[in-house]
Amino acid sequence: MNALIFAAGRGERMRPLTDHTPKPLLPVRGQPLMQWTLAALLRGGVTSVVVNTAWLGQQIEDYFGPQRLSDLRKQLQIKEQIELHFSREDADFGHALETAGGIARALPLLARASGDVFWAAAGDIFAPGFVFDRAAAARFATSGLLAHLWLVPNPPHNPAGDFGLTAGGMALNDAPAKYTFSTIALYRRALFEPPWCPIPPGNPQGSAAPLAPLLRRAINAGLVSAQLYPKSWADIGTPQRLAQINATGQPPAAPRY
Repeated sequence: MNALIFAAGRGERMRPLTDHTPKPLLPVRGQPLMQWTLAALLRGGVTSVVVNTAWLGQQIEDYFGPQRLSDLRKQLQIKEQIELHFSREDADFGHALETAGGIARALPLLARASGDVFWAAAGDIFAPGFVFDRAAAARFATSGLLAHLWLVPNPPHNPAGDFGLTAGGMALNDAPAKYTFSTIALYRRALFEPPWCPIPPGNPQGSAAPLAPLLRRAINAGLVSAQLYPKSWADIGTPQRLAQINATGQPPAAPRY
């Protein structure tokens, strides 16, 4: 398995903390925020990770250099070699490419690992209990679906939610109750290639494009499954949320359903 971590955002709502430090490197419970996701991926058997960068991306690349990766492997007792690649959107195009544009750009790097299925998650979420389960990836690989999403109870900053969920585990665009997309997902490469995605593989022109329209089209076609993740999850989007996580280890309480 391979994976993509989104780390290209400017982090406007986190200013002034992100004026000189990229959000994925902000300290959370004793380690950089992105390291929580990276370590969880490695524990799940992922050995090739692509990180897309833009704002202050060189800092991320410098921090997670060969020595840091070696130390992390030893800490997690991982014997396999780990490959970390960077998709440098700002260096290549002068701006971030948004989520779908960033994935399309990273496809050639993701192709270095075998298979057409990959994990993805934002580098600015905190979900310390999430397991990137090999069995879940294997089930998805044989499903023929284009995406599988993990949804969470709506946090205070997103009360309307993003997607609904059927009893059979399929994502819905319209539903009486909606949940928030955690950014954690399994994707098939085909979702980011024609005809689903109009951007050519590799995104040679540096087109910026959001992910939601692609997902909504695939959901309407019945090609996106989902499940609810009920454990602790937080989008570290403001200094206040960061302070609360560091003080208590818990995000603001989500409504009960």
